[in-house]
Amino acid sequence: MTPPIRLDGRSLTRAQLVAVARGTPVELDERQLPAVARAAAFLAEQVRREEPIYGVSTGFGSNADRLLGAHRLRDALPGAPAANETLHEELQRNLIETHAVCVGEPFAPEIVRAMLCIRINTLMRGHSGVRVETLQALAAMLNAGIVPVVPQLGSVGASGDLAPLSHLAIVLLGGGEAFFRGERLPGAEALRRAGLAPIRLSYKEGLALNNGTAQMLACGVLALDALEKLLDVADLAAAMTLDAFAGRMGAFAEEVHALRPHPGQVQVAANLRALLRGSTLVEIPYHLVPRFRPWSPGSWDTPESQALRFDIGWDWVPFQQRHGREKFYRRFRPFRGGKKHQPQDSYSLRCIPQVHGAVRDAVAQAARVLDIELNALTDNPIVFPDAQAEYVEQQVVSAGHFHGMPLALAMSYVKAAIPVLASISERRLNKLVDPATNDGLPAFLIGNEDSTESGLMIVQYTAAAIVNDLASRAHPTSVYSIPTSANAEDHVSMGANEARHVLAMADDLGKVLALELMVAAQALDLRRDMINAARDLARRADARTLAAKVQGGPLPEHAGHAGFLDEVEGLRAELAQAPEFRPGHAVAAAHAIIRQEIGFLGRDRALDHDVARAVELVRSGRILQALAAR
Repeated sequence: MTPPIRLDGRSLTRAQLVAVARGTPVELDERQLPAVARAAAFLAEQVRREEPIYGVSTGFGSNADRLLGAHRLRDALPGAPAANETLHEELQRNLIETHAVCVGEPFAPEIVRAMLCIRINTLMRGHSGVRVETLQALAAMLNAGIVPVVPQLGSVGASGDLAPLSHLAIVLLGGGEAFFRGERLPGAEALRRAGLAPIRLSYKEGLALNNGTAQMLACGVLALDALEKLLDVADLAAAMTLDAFAGRMGAFAEEVHALRPHPGQVQVAANLRALLRGSTLVEIPYHLVPRFRPWSPGSWDTPESQALRFDIGWDWVPFQQRHGREKFYRRFRPFRGGKKHQPQDSYSLRCIPQVHGAVRDAVAQAARVLDIELNALTDNPIVFPDAQAEYVEQQVVSAGHFHGMPLALAMSYVKAAIPVLASISERRLNKLVDPATNDGLPAFLIGNEDSTESGLMIVQYTAAAIVNDLASRAHPTSVYSIPTSANAEDHVSMGANEARHVLAMADDLGKVLALELMVAAQALDLRRDMINAARDLARRADARTLAAKVQGGPLPEHAGHAGFLDEVEGLRAELAQAPEFRPGHAVAAAHAIIRQEIGFLGRDRALDHDVARAVELVRSGRILQALAAR
């Protein structure tokens, strides 16, 4: 059995909350319960003294100027039912029942369990006025596996997540609906089957239960849990793409990033160096990289090489085209293959640290905010039972801790960052399939000898569609406040919508990264096999055989032929002496995981299952097993 997470209102971590969301039980820290009881007793004493306290002996929101009377006026109405609860109890019950008005699909059980845990933890601070038995009832409901039905739409993020939290609390009263052991039931029935009984709410308990930021915080924490893993997936996908491009490493050097030391940027550059450790593809000399040519029956000279599904070639740079470039061609041999003779890669490769790193910094800022919020008091009013004060207003203070703007703006930052990371991933994917930009790989990463195949063409369409959708959803909800409660709540955060969007967008980001990994694995196979085929040919054949690959056919008889063959022999010797070309250790491990699920695309086939498997490799976190190879 997993040990329970102990809640004390001060030490809950994001990792612990995720564990509770996924089924770990909770327990109340006994050392903190006296503070909880003291605040509840203080409120009871103030009610006995007939002190006016917001939400205890007054109405809520724009009804705050309405004081509770000594008895019900409606009792004198004809046919009025006999009351079996006090006005204070009715006030709290009515608050929960009238506020549980969300609509839409229910939140996933993980989110609801996280909301319950957050609510219990903040009430454990001992400044909310709830009774110990109420907290025990909440913990029992959570540990019993009762998951209240909480529809997703209805919170404006101030006064906290009123409506969704009311859906949580109403089940505790025997109302609403809940899932129990996979079955959707009336709340009272779910409690009965779990061996629990409904409770009555005492002073301020309804307000304490539904006044807070638990929905936006739960969504935010679970979103960051996913995003922090996806940041590593993004770096891994980028590293595989760099290997597939036989890219350049200078842009990731430690001394380079020391000159602009944004934390995320420095970390991503270090990640790329580690992920590509052991690679003999990156930093390969330009002239060693052949370009793809379509396979033909006469492409290869041995039974083993005839099994290859491609041909390769280079262009020779004639002597008369080297004027002013003599020094360059003394360093690099005069052959143009797949790699262009230029000292830098495109932005989607060269600027990976700057882009991925900025997204990491956005997530880190959100994590800082959420870590504070996890152990913050977020209801209202705040009870200070031990304060020395002349008036009760100095001990029961109306403040604004329920306002979700700290979370909303942090989520807005992340929300804008997600399409950025998805976009650069899609640009790398597109660069791989486009023959104009993929440095000598076949169009759409398929041989297409008979002109009947599309290869991975449409995978890029899917990635583009997702990126566009993410971009259209990135508008911050936090900038558009709609006042509520007859303008008593005249500025709200809309943070619940923000965090809910981020959680859904994180899932779609994972799909784009999965598509890049799937495409990069195909490109890596082709790049590695093409360069190693050139190396094998150089080891077994003479310069004339390799020259036929350069010329794309039999050697012509023309002037300067001897000089041409001498230079081909130099290329052949360098290829023959080269070690086997391979990706970085971590990239190779990731490639192996992908190939366990998705075979190399030698011929067109239905790709829907391949795409689904790629998405699941990312969603399950299995692809991150490759990071152990670093």
